Amino acid sequence: MIHLEKILTETRNPASLDIDKVSTLALVKIINDEDKKVAFAVEKAATAIAAAIDCIADRLKKGGRLFYIGAGTSGRLGVLDAAECPPTYGTSPELVQGIIAGGTAAMFKAKEGAEDSAALASSDLALENITAHDVIVGLAASGRTPYAIGGLQYAASIGAATISIDCTPDSPL
Repeated sequence: MIHLEKILTETRNPASLDIDKVSTLALVKIINDEDKKVAFAVEKAATAIAAAIDCIADRLKKGGRLFYIGAGTSGRLGVLDAAECPPTYGTSPELVQGIIAGGTAAMFKAKEGAEDSAALASSDLALENITAHDVIVGLAASGRTPYAIGGLQYAASIGAATISIDCTPDSPL
C-alpha cells in the first residue's frame, strides 16, 4: 500500500493552505517566498548536479545521446527541455530527446495509466535504440513513478548512464 501522506510532493504546504482566501498581492508573495527556496535546494544538491553534468558531458563527447524520460508534468518538462536544445544551443534534435509516457498525445492531454507501466518505459527506450554510450535522466516529482523507474532500470541493464531528478528525499527513483 502506498502512503501518499508520507510523500513530500503529496502533502499540503502549510504556507499556502489558505492561498485561495488571501488577496492577490498576498498570493503573489506566498508563491514568491516558496520560489525563493529553490536556490537553497539547488545549493544542497550542487555536488550531485555537478556530477550529473560531468557524466552527461562525458557521454555526449563520446557520441552518446541524452534522453529525458518521465510521465505527466515531469515528462512534459523533459520534452520541453529537449525541444529547447536545438534552437538555444544549436544541437541536433537527436542529441537531446524527451520521452513521455503515453507518447506525443500525452503532451497535450493526460493519458491515465501510462505512468504506471515500467514495461512501457523499457519498450519506449528500446525503440530509440539506446546504447551504453547514452544517458537516461528519469524525471518524477514524487520519485515513485513506475514509468521513470522502469526506464532507469532498463537503461542501467544495458550499461547506459542513469540520473534521476525528483523532489522527494530517499525516493525509490
